[in-house]
Amino acid sequence: MSDRSASPRPDPRVEVRELRIHGRGGQGAVIASKILASALFREGSSVQSFPAFGVERRGAPVTAFLRYSHGPILLRCEITSPHDLIILDPTLIKAIDVTQGLKPGGSILINSDRGPEAYASLAQHFRVTLVDASTIARKYGLGSKTQPIVNTAIVGAFAGDSGIVGLEAICEAIAEAVPGKAQGNIDAAREAATCVVRIPYTEVEHA
Repeated sequence: MSDRSASPRPDPRVEVRELRIHGRGGQGAVIASKILASALFREGSSVQSFPAFGVERRGAPVTAFLRYSHGPILLRCEITSPHDLIILDPTLIKAIDVTQGLKPGGSILINSDRGPEAYASLAQHFRVTLVDASTIARKYGLGSKTQPIVNTAIVGAFAGDSGIVGLEAICEAIAEAVPGKAQGNIDAAREAATCVVRIPYTEVEHA
């Protein structure tokens, strides 16, 4: 259930908007970035999507990046100060500094089955939204019970929460990216879009 009483999301019309995705190997962070890029491109945006290569093994931290704009994108550098974060595995929040460089008041979408109270400190600085993408992925048989693949659920939640990209464009991009199991992934994205929970943004004064 979405809490629409919270403060509005950051303005999606920023000239060039940047997003960083944090996950673990096997969760589909890179594919999530590609699906979002494809969906945004379908809606007329210019896009860049690229991963950060490191230790490529299941369970290891993985980072993917997305840059998008209504006009041409001239930047060709790494994203160090994103407007938005997507966290596919909540254990990464304590394992690494996932918020490094995130703009004050930036948005964080977290795959988590915990309640808003678990992320109250983050909500003092950022606009935090939760969705239990792992449970949704298991429901539709995406991955295994112990290692669900949450990428399509999380991008559906991003569409439902942010207003930056449409859910229909996301579903079309999913069908193209994962044709072998398109319907289950699309169903997961659609359900996740309706299950986001926003934590009220309790802004504090920034240095």
